[in-house]
Amino acid sequence: MTLAARIDGWWRTPAPAKRLAVLRVLVGGFAVGYVVIRAPNFVSYASFDDSQFAPVGVATLLDGPLSGVLLRLLVAATVVVGVAFLAGWRFRFSGPAFAVLLLALMTYRNAWGQVFHTENILVLHVLVLGLSPAADALSVDSRGVDVPGEEARYGWPIRLMCVITVLTYFIAGETKLRIAGLDWITSDSLRNFIAYDNLRKIELGDTHSPLGGLLVGYAWLFPPLAVATLAVELGAPLALLGGRIARIWALLAWGFHVGVAAVMAIVFPYSLLGIAFAPFFAVERLPLRLPVRLTRRLAPGSATRLR
Repeated sequence: MTLAARIDGWWRTPAPAKRLAVLRVLVGGFAVGYVVIRAPNFVSYASFDDSQFAPVGVATLLDGPLSGVLLRLLVAATVVVGVAFLAGWRFRFSGPAFAVLLLALMTYRNAWGQVFHTENILVLHVLVLGLSPAADALSVDSRGVDVPGEEARYGWPIRLMCVITVLTYFIAGETKLRIAGLDWITSDSLRNFIAYDNLRKIELGDTHSPLGGLLVGYAWLFPPLAVATLAVELGAPLALLGGRIARIWALLAWGFHVGVAAVMAIVFPYSLLGIAFAPFFAVERLPLRLPVRLTRRLAPGSATRLR
């Protein structure tokens, strides 16, 4: 078998329709909830001075900042279409539409002088799901029909979501080495960064980590922590081997975020809740009562037959 054939076989590994559908529910549910919770923050950019507008990404297509009315409409449309995405209702439209709206909203948030990295994986995962047959099960669209079995068309989106997650962490590790080199391990770079971040937050009256402030007094802790960080990030491609290796890496990466939250009070909610790593697991084995009830409630009198 040629290398190209092996790569094609890896990409097109069959997966259950339910697995992709559960990922749609998990990712879509988080995305909608996130936009609802952060809505006041998104809308607040309407009060910013126009001189602060520094568009990036798709926001560069704008001639200037959105008006308050348009910004509120963007937030509202993202939520409404996001609910349709979550429920799998008219997914051929709601899937791509929600992906585009979420991309536009998150990019607009980054167009005011500070680029946030907490939503990157989320937006990319939604883009993949929105352009895939993620509503062929556990959805309004699939009510009254048999759930398809394992097929390649359900496998490649999951593979792509895994690759996106892996590349995100690998790039983070590569960036550390490119900027700091081995000094990231041998010097006080990590220790100084944690100390600076917590001190800055204290001075600004922001939430900080008392634990991080305590630990910077123990210099010997940080070289092993720096090594562990690089091991998780640069070792991310190993997760593409799948199976137990992928699950172990996902748990280690999740533990990394627990550590970051503990010592720096920096929370990546999508990763900390484990949803960023869900594509590495057989999530179709999770309890399915909630999405099934949601589908039935949105389509009274209908039934979703699950095998």
